[in-house]
Amino acid sequence: MDKRDYYEVLGVARDADEKALKSAYRKLAMQFHPDRNPGDAEAENRFKEVSEAYDTLKDAQKRAAYDRFGHAAFENGGFGARGGGGHPGDFASAMSDIFDEFFGMGGGRRGGGRDRGADLRYNLDISLEEAFAGKAVEIEVPTSISCEACSGSGAKPGSAPTICRTCGGSGRVRASQGFFTLERTCAACQGRGQVIADPCTECSGAGRKIVNRMLSVNIPAGIEDGTRIRLGGEGEAGLRGGPSGDLYIFLSIRPHAFFQRDGADLYCRVPISMTTAALGGQFEVPTLSGETTRVKVPEGTQTGKQFRLRGKGMPVMRSQQFGDAYIQVTVETPANLTKRQRELLAEFEQESSGDTHPESHGFFARVKDFLDNLGN
Repeated sequence: MDKRDYYEVLGVARDADEKALKSAYRKLAMQFHPDRNPGDAEAENRFKEVSEAYDTLKDAQKRAAYDRFGHAAFENGGFGARGGGGHPGDFASAMSDIFDEFFGMGGGRRGGGRDRGADLRYNLDISLEEAFAGKAVEIEVPTSISCEACSGSGAKPGSAPTICRTCGGSGRVRASQGFFTLERTCAACQGRGQVIADPCTECSGAGRKIVNRMLSVNIPAGIEDGTRIRLGGEGEAGLRGGPSGDLYIFLSIRPHAFFQRDGADLYCRVPISMTTAALGGQFEVPTLSGETTRVKVPEGTQTGKQFRLRGKGMPVMRSQQFGDAYIQVTVETPANLTKRQRELLAEFEQESSGDTHPESHGFFARVKDFLDNLGN
């Protein structure tokens, strides 16, 4: 009896994705599982049919072969793949083509052994002032560059790499096993497709050498902590003239003595004396631009009062805008008092009332009411 189409067995479309296949399989497997249908031969056959269909379609390679050749892909070592008159070698060749499409193993993919260089990472610490103003920073990066003596070829000047005879320049060799054709890296040239009979003495045939390079990095004003800057082509040089990798600079901003940053806004806590808070006054705070700004303290200022300085924060990248600076005051309690200072404060306390300390007076009044209500 001819086998049913696997997609028909699972009840899915031919373009169904992995999730749809798995969902259909689980539903049908549960329905026809032998444990749920004891003694039912038809259910057992359906369960086997469903399992066989799913085992094939869930595998990308098997599914590709099935889509192209149907059930013939897995019968008699590939006989009949061409409508019954094909040869196993034809099917193996076709399967190899499918694998090439999936994994990019087609001809000319090696680029003559020109391997791309590795990407490099550099950690850079800057101050908050440097992040505010922006600047050009010179960094020294140990990296590999293309060998000048051999122009990156790895071969001694006057000579050149030759095509690998083992793989014919592809960098891969194939071996047939049944109707499958397996492909692996060529051991003779390590997958480069070329061999160097007379290597360059400057780079020992690598086509590159290690040096320390000085690079200039532009730090834009307003840059944030954790930003990654990419310098294309400034990474490690490729093997034998291959393209260079990239350099990634990971930026960290050092903690500041006064300011904490939140996006484009800055925050600063400033202690003020009890008399300044009570009588009013003023103080000056620095800004990252190098100037100072005067902050006026109104009479009766309490701890936690916050003053907003518009436009005194960090610049917003790629714009003309600036964030704000927020100054929060804390009222400092006097310490190390003299005898006379103690006497003055005691006199002040005796003459104090709810008007001079409204917050504490109100709090303890509520405490008294609470305790009175408990007693009732």
